[in-house]
Amino acid sequence: MIVTTTSTIEGKPVQEYLGVINAQSIIGANMFKDIFAGLRDVFGGRSKTYERVLEEAKEDAMRELVEKAQSMGANGIVGVDLDFETVGAGGSMLMVIATGTAVRL
Repeated sequence: MIVTTTSTIEGKPVQEYLGVINAQSIIGANMFKDIFAGLRDVFGGRSKTYERVLEEAKEDAMRELVEKAQSMGANGIVGVDLDFETVGAGGSMLMVIATGTAVRL
């Protein structure tokens, strides 16, 4: 499965557009992650804890996006866009939305 943020794939013309697909992943940030991230806010530096959570959510959303495309008979996804949001009371959950167009190359 070829997955790209571009609208075309060099050397592989799109034979058929199968439709827009999307996938979401929502991951809760627990109390311990919040405490350690809060310490990073005070002392500065990157929050590796939240970076790992965001990466996990992104990978989950991308995996689901590929599964949806495959179930439609696609062998590629073009125009992929990733959006990152916080949701829940006080932004306690992290959400990643992956959107793209399933295609047959």
